[in-house]
Amino acid sequence: MTNKESLQRHLRELDNRSYKAYKDIKGNYDFSEFTLIIDYVQGDPFASPSKFRVRVPPNIAQLPRELFNSRSREIALRDYLTRQFDQAAHSISSKRGTGKSGLIAVTGFGQEVLGRTSAFIISSNTSDIEDLGGVELRFAVGLPAGGRSILGRQAAEMLCEDIPQIVSNSLKYPHLNAAECRRHVETVEDADWLRQQLAQKGLVAFVADGSILPRRSGVDNSPLLNNAVAFQSPPSLKVEFNCPNRGLISGMGLPAGVTLIVGGGYHGKSTLLRAIELGVYNRIPGDGREFVVTNPAAVKIRAEDGRSVAGVDISPFINHLPQGRDTAQFYTENASGSTSQAANIIEALEVGRRKKEEGRGKKEEGRGKKGEAQSFVLETQLVAISQGDLVPVLLVDEDTAATNFMIRDRRMQELIAKDKEPITPFIDKVKQLYADCGVSTILVMGGSGDYFDVADTVIAMENFQADNVTEKAKEIAKNYSTSRAAEGGENFGKITQRVPVPASLDPSRGRRDVRVKVRDVDELAFGTEEIDLGAVEQIVDSGQLRAIAAAMVYAKQQYMDGKRTLSEIIDLVMADIDAQGMDILSPFPEGDFAMFRRFELAAAINRLRSLSVVAKR
Repeated sequence: MTNKESLQRHLRELDNRSYKAYKDIKGNYDFSEFTLIIDYVQGDPFASPSKFRVRVPPNIAQLPRELFNSRSREIALRDYLTRQFDQAAHSISSKRGTGKSGLIAVTGFGQEVLGRTSAFIISSNTSDIEDLGGVELRFAVGLPAGGRSILGRQAAEMLCEDIPQIVSNSLKYPHLNAAECRRHVETVEDADWLRQQLAQKGLVAFVADGSILPRRSGVDNSPLLNNAVAFQSPPSLKVEFNCPNRGLISGMGLPAGVTLIVGGGYHGKSTLLRAIELGVYNRIPGDGREFVVTNPAAVKIRAEDGRSVAGVDISPFINHLPQGRDTAQFYTENASGSTSQAANIIEALEVGRRKKEEGRGKKEEGRGKKGEAQSFVLETQLVAISQGDLVPVLLVDEDTAATNFMIRDRRMQELIAKDKEPITPFIDKVKQLYADCGVSTILVMGGSGDYFDVADTVIAMENFQADNVTEKAKEIAKNYSTSRAAEGGENFGKITQRVPVPASLDPSRGRRDVRVKVRDVDELAFGTEEIDLGAVEQIVDSGQLRAIAAAMVYAKQQYMDGKRTLSEIIDLVMADIDAQGMDILSPFPEGDFAMFRRFELAAAINRLRSLSVVAKR
């Protein structure tokens, strides 16, 4: 390891040389109060920025252990430090030359607090500072260039003056706003705690009183500040919790079963569902929805015209298609609204639903980061799954659903006989999903009162305020019978597990190297294919998509053997990440991965047009 002065001198010596000469600076440098690590150096000023890390030891960072003494608190603290570094970098760094020259930046982020690879807490092994923590922070640097020539003196200023100042302003606890930092950590911890309490109270979601649900716009996810109506729970649905930090909190508890959200247009139905949909994630203080929390297995379901479907058993919803097409192993490259919505539901159940006897005490052979074999026990994770922690909750908005999939009214039943209609509408399966599979559903429904017959809870939204109108809806259903015939049969039907064919997932596609690339949060290049994830609404961060892309490659390399089901493969990938972190997905340190859920990983794999599967025997 060399020191700051050596790096500074070397950078000045590189002035006006070819940009590729920057490769010489890769390595570790002692900056006295921290270590600067240069992992990767870009080969061109217009290429992806260079990858840097700083390691600040506990005696310098001085992070109080109480801020990271649980997993929830640690993730929150890492998020807070990432945001502080970002702010400090924006205030100090400046444009220096062509291309990305002068850039000092961490991964992008929004309102959500996610586990990220941008920052890690370093625990001390020294007894006299055992109550303190240090930090490793990963960031990108655009090394300065004039054309394709090195601007060595400007690089020396960036690396040897700007970076130390950014580190001092953002990664030393005495220089931070202690009250703000504590609030960030405690808000996340309380939200995690609330989410863990839902099942004990028979709830699938909770919306705190005082929450601000509306957003500024469709492209701005920050809270609407002017004229926003604070949410208040209907008295009949009000529940209270005593949070570890905040103390007593009240709000609307949505019970398990079938819940309808109704009301006039623009009164907040979809806004409420969107807040619930994103309640699987924690949010930063001031978001307005910090204490809107949802069952962590809640999955937004919608129609998705044009998506590919690979061997999904959609027969619980659709059968006897024209030309004798098989719906027990349904393939299409261009799904309709109804077939795509059916596939989306079945795919969520396939990777989320578990029988109680599955997984207990199971062992698997995994592969470590460098390929070494290691044995780890999946009992903890799979027992949690078997106890119902990952039984999905379906979230559906009629605005993005296929009408013919959602309802077939009495008049249409009279005109088109059931034996001529292959679709069994969702209205006839939604109760069976709960009775047979334990799967609750929350639906926004403004146009069909037929759903009153199957709803357990009905909430009416008016001017963004909720009213429990369940009894009134049931009375209307009794007085105004639809006389429609139920078409769902006696039970929901089977969920068939599928085994991916390994050769159908090829991230190289004949090339020497793996090719994956992410565009925002809705498109992933995998090999020669483009995967459209625009309809997978619970991917909220580009870092999640980058990690999903890496996880797909990892799953292919480690676990796809033509015998394991998709669900089993995802179990193993998620267990590896849980045990060893997201660094397991990459051969070198990545600073821009964000934690994702198993459902979104499955969604990306399922939308790969080359995917081929066989049914598990």
